[in-house]
Amino acid sequence: MPIKTEIQDVYWRFAHERHSMWIRRMSGDSAPWTSDPILEGHRFTNAYRVLDRVSQHLVREIQYGETRSQAPDELFFRTILFKTFNKVETWDLLEDQMGRISWQSFDPRHAERILDSAMKNGARVYSSAYIMPAPPFGQARKHANHIKLIMSMMDQGLPYKISQTSSLKEVYELLLQQPGIGRFLAFQYAIDLNYSNLIDHQESDFVVAGPGAIDGLSKCFSDHGTLDPEETIMEIYESQEAEFARLGIDFQGLYGRPLQPIDIQNCYCEISKY
Repeated sequence: MPIKTEIQDVYWRFAHERHSMWIRRMSGDSAPWTSDPILEGHRFTNAYRVLDRVSQHLVREIQYGETRSQAPDELFFRTILFKTFNKVETWDLLEDQMGRISWQSFDPRHAERILDSAMKNGARVYSSAYIMPAPPFGQARKHANHIKLIMSMMDQGLPYKISQTSSLKEVYELLLQQPGIGRFLAFQYAIDLNYSNLIDHQESDFVVAGPGAIDGLSKCFSDHGTLDPEETIMEIYESQEAEFARLGIDFQGLYGRPLQPIDIQNCYCEISKY
């Protein structure tokens, strides 16, 4: 069994207070939504990944927005294009100049020129949330290589292949085969696609620990025993109700939904910063 440090109890209190801030804000309370000076003075992601601003924009506008096609190829294309840059402003820029984005009408050269011009004018087209290495497609600009990658995935029929999967792990493994997509990014994309109508797999079945989460785990456990980071996260996922009860914390969850492994993973990344 992993050997906990005192920081693991801080982890549970952090997850509770960060989610409580979201609840207070949604209930219409006025800021500040916490008395914790660190949480009040610095930005942290929500305890539930899906509640973060970019995830909400993905779900509400990109995937399920009014008049957006729910065809598998369209859902996959919009999701991966948006999440490649992971920046609302980049998506808005492309739609402002290209019209409503659709796989059927998408012009990759036009998109490249738009992003070239934006960068020339000093704009940042990628979010800083993830490290995004350029896939090896021989283009001078990273965004041109990423657009080539997306077009390649479409040519491979990846949307259909993913729609036929039976688990989140299968989706992850298909994405991991793509050049320039490593373990952490493949998992993040799998979760993003699972928000859509393309697939509907159990999030509780699979997790991949990113570098930030591994750092957080090292602060919360002095020894993992025989468990790897993913196995530790799954144990924490299973024990959350008992741990909140042990600490006397009334964790409300998200409409009755406990923290999922992806959320547990995210909170380890955040506790490292906290």
